[in-house]
This record gives sequence, structure tokens and C-alpha cells, in this order.
Amino acid sequence: MKVIAINGSARKDGNTAILLKRVLSELEAQGIETELLEMSGKKIVGCTACDKCLENRDGHCAVKKDILNEYLDKIVAADGVILGSPTYFADISAGMKALIERVGRVSMSNGGLLKRKVGAAVVAVRRGGAIHAVDSLNHFFLISQMIIPGSTYWNMGIGRAKGEVENDPEGMKNMSNLGQNMAWLLAKLQG
Repeated sequence: MKVIAINGSARKDGNTAILLKRVLSELEAQGIETELLEMSGKKIVGCTACDKCLENRDGHCAVKKDILNEYLDKIVAADGVILGSPTYFADISAGMKALIERVGRVSMSNGGLLKRKVGAAVVAVRRGGAIHAVDSLNHFFLISQMIIPGSTYWNMGIGRAKGEVENDPEGMKNMSNLGQNMAWLLAKLQG
């Protein structure tokens, strides 16, 4: 089994990455292979509504000048996907929004490439707006026919400066619980 985590933050190794790594560590403890992909410094554009993915049905986006198809291939090959984003103006980052627009469109145009994969949202927040960001990611999972594991609270950690989420014990514990629940769910689905 393999789980891919994508960090949609413009800051590499910041609070979003810290939260994602906590979830991944729980999955690794259960023998699940993981990979963290960073969007920081990488170019990605939103969907251009060209409908070539619907026309071509080759499992790829027709826009080839950015990271989308590389990440899409890894997502499709994985059993589980964790999408992480900081909260920007009460929503996910623009890069993460571009990724889910295009991955979702290609998936739907090719018969549901993400159907029955496990998907989990992770959000870093300074103060407010995180619930909407979590909802944005969960709506993507639901429309993609993915299965979402729960945790002990909403999947968010509070902190602004790099590393401050580690001072949020409830948020960090929630990430551990999310990883454990995701590992359990993956094992049941494989069973």
C-alpha cells in the first residue's frame, strides 16, 4: 500500500508539511509506504476548460507545461491521498485549488480514476477559516467518490510562524489519530 501526501503550501517544510509528516509517520509505523510531494516553487495553473481530457481520455491533462500530470500519475497509483494546505483567506491555497480542479476533471473524464481511494484533508491555520478549507478539500474527495477517514477533531493545526503547529498539542494528536485511522481503513479496504 502507498499513500501520497501533497503539500499545497508556498512554504516548503512549514506548518502544513509538519502536520502532513505527523500523519505520514503514523502510516509508516503501520508498514505503509508514503511519499510527500511539495508544491512550493513549482508551477501549476488552474483548469483551462479546454475539454481535451474528455476528448482524449488518456488519463492526463492536455496542459503539459507544469507539474500536474507528474502528480496525477502518483495520485492514481496510490491507495490513499492526503492533501494539505494552509488557510488563505478562509480557503485553500491557489496552487492546491488548481491541482484539485485539474485532477478532478481528468479523473471524471476517465471514468473516475480516484474512485474508492482513501482521501484525507490536512489544514494549517493561523486563527480562522480552517473549516472552510477542510470542506473544500473534502468536497473534492466526495465528488471524486473517495472514502474519507475521520479523526478526533477537524484535521487542522494552529500556528503562524514555521513550527508553531507543534505547540498545538490537540492539533498534533489529531494528525496522529488521522494517520492511525487512515491506516486502519486502508487495511480494511485491502482485506
